[in-house]
Amino acid sequence: MKPQSASSSLKNPVKFRMPTAENLVPIRLDIEIDGQRFKDAFTWNPNDPDSEVVVFAKRTVKDLKLPPAFVTQIAQSIQSQLTEFRSYEGQDMHTGEKVVPIKLDLRVNHTVIKDHFFWDMNNFESDPEEFARTFCEDMKIEDPEVGPAIAIAIREQLYEIAKQSVASARESRANKKGRRGMEHPSASKVGLPALDLGKLFSIKSSVVRKKRDADAYEPIVDHLSNEEVDALEAKEERLAR
Repeated sequence: MKPQSASSSLKNPVKFRMPTAENLVPIRLDIEIDGQRFKDAFTWNPNDPDSEVVVFAKRTVKDLKLPPAFVTQIAQSIQSQLTEFRSYEGQDMHTGEKVVPIKLDLRVNHTVIKDHFFWDMNNFESDPEEFARTFCEDMKIEDPEVGPAIAIAIREQLYEIAKQSVASARESRANKKGRRGMEHPSASKVGLPALDLGKLFSIKSSVVRKKRDADAYEPIVDHLSNEEVDALEAKEERLAR
């Protein structure tokens, strides 16, 4: 995929979507009813019919033996997140030659992952799930829940940046109306990094680790004992209250 120049992207913004091969919405649930808490994170295809939301909620409650009241709460939370995502569809967003920092700092069961790298917002063939699988293989992580959690964390950050790009495009249009006839702003003036993406990325890769940051941002994976997990969960429970 040939990277666009900043000026090209500003003149020809793309329509809002996730900057990944699959346009999936990151969904996160954290619901508590009568002292019972349900947390989950997954992706959802925004083109799926809304009727699937209730079906999913009922199946989840049945499989996990949750109280029936969770069905409505799960369905409403998913639906509200889908509605927000769809509200951006059709709007312009500016990516430019934009390389964004992605930070991982999460715990999944007994595994703690910390990492920092850069992602190419212009590569619409990128695959967070494939990156997560490769990461787990390289770091010899065996817990099958870690890979999906990493992919979701990446997608959530890309989603936030994509929403900011919509706001940037909106602001650019407003500025353009008030500056007719003036020279088009340069990449540096609109805050887009003037980077040569062709040198940083291969055709399919979207991740780069700068050599000078290699030591500071080397991936860290820790495995916690049962006692450490219990202590962390107790602390998280107190903070949640």
